[in-house]
Amino acid sequence: MNQTSQTLEQAMAALRAQQLQEAERLSASVLLRDRGNAAAAQVLGTSLLLQSRPKDAVDALQGVARRSADPAVETLLARSLAAAGRRDEAFDQLRRATGRRPPYPLAFLELGEGLGAAGRLDEGVAVLEAGLALTPKADGLRIALGYLQLKRNDRSRARRLFQEVRAAAPRRQDAMVGLAKVLALDGEYAQAADLYRRALILRPDDAGARISLGKCLLEMDERDTGEAAIRAASQQAAQLAGPAISALAATAHGRFFLRPSAALTFLRAEAG
Repeated sequence: MNQTSQTLEQAMAALRAQQLQEAERLSASVLLRDRGNAAAAQVLGTSLLLQSRPKDAVDALQGVARRSADPAVETLLARSLAAAGRRDEAFDQLRRATGRRPPYPLAFLELGEGLGAAGRLDEGVAVLEAGLALTPKADGLRIALGYLQLKRNDRSRARRLFQEVRAAAPRRQDAMVGLAKVLALDGEYAQAADLYRRALILRPDDAGARISLGKCLLEMDERDTGEAAIRAASQQAAQLAGPAISALAATAHGRFFLRPSAALTFLRAEAG
């Protein structure tokens, strides 16, 4: 192994160990010797982003992206541009990355989700569908498309997409949650609650899924267990107090609080 390869291996190991400054130093030293090294650029860009330095990441990645036309570098550059507040440039960069062959699914995923987050749902759907046409086994694209179809209120299409992923990967947690959301919206609360429970076995830290489980239970008039689930979720993630209060008030069997302080007192009480 030559010195450049050895240094790059050390940089990757430092990044995996979250030794971000060391990963930055080592990968930058590789790029000084080999300006087009795409792997070193990815380590450097990632370490800078993780240090909340998106502008530095943009500077580090732009030249390598131009020289290498590597879609992984281009996608990381787009992520850095977005983090630096340059969203339109990020979209342009991702469009270039989606034009590379062989196709790079992550570029389609980030562009589709980014457009959806910007309210450009039809464009986002078109990008994800194009990515799936090129990479039919990319379940991440299928799940992202399902969530965009939910935003468009096309629940039947979303249901089919999540079911397709579930058939291929029954233990995929994000597909479980997506299908549970569709079922709940269609009033199939018992099936939705069952899926949320399974999803929480796989990811007990998913407080959002726990709130959704609580809402389903309240809709089923299982008030005690529903309230306990919502209370537990709000204690698990303090930033979800607002959604938890909304969840309690959103169903016929929930609770409505006249004062926010009363709602917070209720959520902070011991569950069960």
